[in-house]
Amino acid sequence: MPEAKRESLVHELMDARRAVAAARRSDDAKAEKAARARVHDAKVGLGERGPVWWDDGAPDFNRHLVKNTPYAAEFET
Repeated sequence: MPEAKRESLVHELMDARRAVAAARRSDDAKAEKAARARVHDAKVGLGERGPVWWDDGAPDFNRHLVKNTPYAAEFET
């Protein structure tokens, strides 16, 4: 992603997060919902949400208990 686009999306994300906080302070559910939609859109644009845009061939162990992954021994106490 070009640096200018990434920077623009980061600024939008920060503005949207401030809008969420302001809406919560003023107890404005409609404004909060709109601000959260802006946060989501910025995160999708940044690649933090939405479909996976990479494929390294490694299995995905997200949403698994660590004891059910190859990393279990590293977390034993």
